Amino acid sequence: MKIRRMTMIAMSVAILFVQEQMLMILPNISFSVLLIILYASVFELKENIILITAYVILDNMFLGGFNLFYMIPMLLAWYIIPVSYHTFLRKTKNEVTLARFALVFGFIYGWIFIPFSLIQMGMNNFIPYLTADILFEITMAISGFLTVYWLFKPLYNGINGLVNNQYRYTIKAYK
Repeated sequence: MKIRRMTMIAMSVAILFVQEQMLMILPNISFSVLLIILYASVFELKENIILITAYVILDNMFLGGFNLFYMIPMLLAWYIIPVSYHTFLRKTKNEVTLARFALVFGFIYGWIFIPFSLIQMGMNNFIPYLTADILFEITMAISGFLTVYWLFKPLYNGINGLVNNQYRYTIKAYK
């Protein structure tokens, strides 16, 4: 992997982490889904796995520890985006298709935590857990849908040129 791409991955992790921390006062409203879909569209699958792993480790360190019942489902959930993008979404750039995927992902993200939460809290807490979490899932789904629908194309056009070295002024700056 080239140093330029590693630097872009590190900057992407920083952007992803900082925006989430800044929007933490609003539950499940962030640009995380948009950014990970965006990063999936400009980075290779293995680069996305590295990016997401670094992001989840940084996020868990900052929030106070490595709770495996929180960290493992978080990793699994975020890995779904780049794996899906590089397989059945077939690297589409259609913002409507990606927005629909973000809408569905909002629910999938919450559902991945259910088995881990049931193990941690007890098996008889499924309905109370789902009832308490459904509003947050809906919020994440709508937030993901709207941000991807409105912002994917302009952000993709900007970041793709930077990551894939298509802007001439970035080439001249490194010579």
